[in-house]
Amino acid sequence: MSELLRHPRGMEKLQLEVRGIVKQKQHITQEDLEKMGYMKVVIKETMRLHPPIPMLAPRVANKDVQIKGYDVSAGTLVMINAWAMGRDLALWDEPEKSTPERFLNSSVDFKGQDFELIPFGAGRRGCPGVTYATVTMELVLANLVQKFEWKLPNGIEPKHLDMTESPGITIHRALPLLALASHAQ
Repeated sequence: MSELLRHPRGMEKLQLEVRGIVKQKQHITQEDLEKMGYMKVVIKETMRLHPPIPMLAPRVANKDVQIKGYDVSAGTLVMINAWAMGRDLALWDEPEKSTPERFLNSSVDFKGQDFELIPFGAGRRGCPGVTYATVTMELVLANLVQKFEWKLPNGIEPKHLDMTESPGITIHRALPLLALASHAQ
């Protein structure tokens, strides 16, 4: 929601998509969610910029290996910084900029097969809840943008929304997001 409130055109585009698919129905279905392409790229871009767990679960190297010119000895504790990967200039154009459209013609997904975007980890030790989390994010976001109009309080301009994150096991805003919701017409 923070990124959508910072980028009103993206919010409008997402609301048009969701409302156009759902129309006047009371409940959003799985079939509706499958048609929401722009919503899927909004979520991918959000996971790139704001992975829920910035440092993935540590692993121990089971043998001596060399990775990109670095020697990693057996028994070494290895940690992957998913947050830094999402902002890596070698992987992303303008990595600090929120641009969901970067995923429109891309097969990159966050389900563990594309290693430049792994907010849920990868391989056999990836998060077993990735499917549940994905469906939940889609359903909640679709409902929020379908049923409500959103704006920032106290005349805050979108470009001035403080996006500072607080360090910890999980990523979260340093200051809570305050947003005003009104029923959509």
